[in-house]
Amino acid sequence: MEVGGPDILSYGDMMRAYARIRGLHRLMIPVPVLTPRLSSYWVSLISPVPAGIARPLIEGLRNEVIVRDPRPAAAFGIEPLPYVEALARAVDRTDPDGVESTWFDAVAAGDRASLSSVISRDGMIVERRERVVAAPPGRIFAEVERLGGDAGWPYANVLWRIRGLLDRLVGGVGMRLGRRHPDLLRVGDALDFWRVEEIRRPTVLRLRAEMKVPGRAWLQYEVSAIDGGSRLVQSAFFEPKGLPGLAYWYMLYPVHGLIFRGTVRALAQRAVRQIVEPAPIPR
Repeated sequence: MEVGGPDILSYGDMMRAYARIRGLHRLMIPVPVLTPRLSSYWVSLISPVPAGIARPLIEGLRNEVIVRDPRPAAAFGIEPLPYVEALARAVDRTDPDGVESTWFDAVAAGDRASLSSVISRDGMIVERRERVVAAPPGRIFAEVERLGGDAGWPYANVLWRIRGLLDRLVGGVGMRLGRRHPDLLRVGDALDFWRVEEIRRPTVLRLRAEMKVPGRAWLQYEVSAIDGGSRLVQSAFFEPKGLPGLAYWYMLYPVHGLIFRGTVRALAQRAVRQIVEPAPIPR
């Protein structure tokens, strides 16, 4: 039974339509000889799509999928959408600021006491770091919730300030937003050049970047109780927009990696130190 939309398009037409909807400018250059395997490696190199996913997609390009007999499907009252409309609906599901939770839950953290990993999955680059901390979840989350503002960031605060200044120079918000309260956050709060997208005390804080970047970025903290303490997981998510987005991520990753590593370590140290020198826990 053949089910298909009313449009008959080449794969090139489909990619051009996607580029138009996303506001991307793309030039297609025909290549006379390139195997699916080599093509998948090239796609993996210049995009977040891994070769294992790219290869079967590329192999499928040799097959026509044109509906020759629409009558059986019509018996069920199926009316597929035109391609552009279906594509626009699919893009709308991921373009709003609130991205579906599957983006953030797709990568499972390991069980090691300290973990650093950078992976690419479903068009999202994820840099994840994990530490086991000898402190209760509430204490750790209290330190996470105090990030930014007048108190600054727990590690390499001067680099955060420089990043904010650079953002101002290109027309972004910079660090001028600060934060509403020194200890407490709520959904929708500004936090320097971040925006609080989700907070569930004492387990999850997710921040959405509002600085100008070629893509979209989030910073998420997760705290969970384990035997002898808690596990703190810091995840940086980046959805690059085309090649400029990939270039931005990999060019700045040496600095970003330094900051991410130091920040999660500093938060863990602060939480342990507060056990000796107690501070009020926000509620």
